Amino acid sequence: MKIALGADHAGFELKDKIKQHLSEQGIEVEDEGTNSPDSVDYPDYARKVAETIVDQRATLGILVCGTGIGMAISANKVPGIRAANCDNLFEAQMSREHNDANILALGARVLQPEAAMEIVDTWIKTEFAGGRHQRRLDKIHEIEEQEKSTAGKAGL
Repeated sequence: MKIALGADHAGFELKDKIKQHLSEQGIEVEDEGTNSPDSVDYPDYARKVAETIVDQRATLGILVCGTGIGMAISANKVPGIRAANCDNLFEAQMSREHNDANILALGARVLQPEAAMEIVDTWIKTEFAGGRHQRRLDKIHEIEEQEKSTAGKAGL
């Protein structure tokens, strides 16, 4: 398993703690930045991580910003991405089990580092349940395909 990490300036410290936490478990990490408190735009890092997942250069991704909201919104613009902003263990478990989320978004300003690590561990260890949930993922994929078609016809 390889996990791509990305963060903006608000999330870079927590990202680095997650990176260390994952490395200590023997999980390979692809760090897409940022690596300082200097102001940057979260959509840039969300896109980098999302494209790493879509291009299959990593299995899963974790994004960190102040709340996780902006990262999740941005990453979900990339077809094939199912980013979930999770603030607790139940959301982390359900996002993988029911939605097969391939990116976890976290908020450095809303989570303590210890809670974030527990969420990360739960999210990584939870497997997609399949079954009736696959039908729903197929419908999400249909929406993506229809939107791509519509955008192409509109010249976007």
